[in-house]
Amino acid sequence: MSLLDVFSKCGTNAKSEGKVAIVTGGTSGLGMETAKYLASRGAKVIITGRTKTKLDKAVDEINKYSTNKDIVGKQVDYGNLTSIRSFVTDTIATQPKLDILINNVGAIGIEDKLTQDNLNSMMQVNYFGAFLLTYLLFPLLKSSAPSRVINISSLASALGHVNPDHLNDVNVYSSFELYSNAKLANILFAVEMSKRTVGSGVSFYSLDPGLIQTDFFRYLDNEILKKILNSALHLIGQPTATAAKAPLYLAIDPELDKYNGKHFRSCSEFYTNWYAKDEELNRRLWEKSKELVKISAKEDWEIVKVSNDNVI
Repeated sequence: MSLLDVFSKCGTNAKSEGKVAIVTGGTSGLGMETAKYLASRGAKVIITGRTKTKLDKAVDEINKYSTNKDIVGKQVDYGNLTSIRSFVTDTIATQPKLDILINNVGAIGIEDKLTQDNLNSMMQVNYFGAFLLTYLLFPLLKSSAPSRVINISSLASALGHVNPDHLNDVNVYSSFELYSNAKLANILFAVEMSKRTVGSGVSFYSLDPGLIQTDFFRYLDNEILKKILNSALHLIGQPTATAAKAPLYLAIDPELDKYNGKHFRSCSEFYTNWYAKDEELNRRLWEKSKELVKISAKEDWEIVKVSNDNVI
C-alpha cells in the first residue's frame, strides 16, 4: 500500500440515481474512474475528451464496469473556447437537468504559447476552459439545484502564483509553474463563485486528490524525463481507483452540503481559509477571467441577476 493511500480513505453510501453528471477529461485516469463510480451508483454520466476513438473506448469500459448504459461521450477541445461553447449549447438543448459537474481536465508540458483564443495554452487547458464551462452551465446547474461543482486541483497549487494582470504571459513561467498557477486559480475560482451564488442551491468545491498512478507527464517533449516522472508516479502514487473515491464523495455525499466553497485534500477540508482570505485577489481573478474568455452580455447571468435585483 502506498503511503499516500491514507489521503483517500473516503467512503459514502449515497446513491446517484436520477442524477446527471458531467466529468471532463473522462477518457482515462481519475476522470474515467470517477465516471465509473458515478455510473455504478445510477447516474447518467457525460464524459468529455478530445478524440472520438478514446471516447468510444472509455464509454464502453464505463458501461462494462457499471452495467449502466446511460453513458455519453462528447468531443470537447479545451484548447478551443468555441468547442466548449458548442458543448454547452448542446448540453442545454439535450439535458433537462445537470446535478454534478466535475472539472477534471488537466495537463502539464503543453507548449507555452498563445492559442487561437489569445490565451496561454497551459492556462487555457488547466483553468480558463473550466472557468468558461462552469460559468456557462451555471444557469442549468441552478435550475437543477441542489447541484454541485468540483474543481480538481493539485498540491502544486501551494507553489502557484496568481497575478490577474499576467495570466497570459508567455515564455515567463516554466511548465510546472504554469500548471501550479492554474491549479491555484481553480481553487480561488471555486471560492469566489460560491460567494457570488449564495442561495442558488449550487455548491462549489475544489479538490487536491494527491499523487496518482497515471501517465500524467505524457505531453513532455523530453522522453527520458517523461519516463522518469511517470515511473515515479506509478511507484509512489495512489491507485487511480482509490483516488477517485474523493471526487465521488464530494459529488454525492449529503454531509458536504455545509461545505460550500471549501477546499479539500481527499475527503477532509484543507487550508480553505488560506485560499479564501485574499478577497481582492479573488475578485480581480474573477473579473479578469470573464474578460479573457469573453463572456458576452447574453451569457452573463451576473448582469441579469443585478437587473432583476433592481426591479421594483
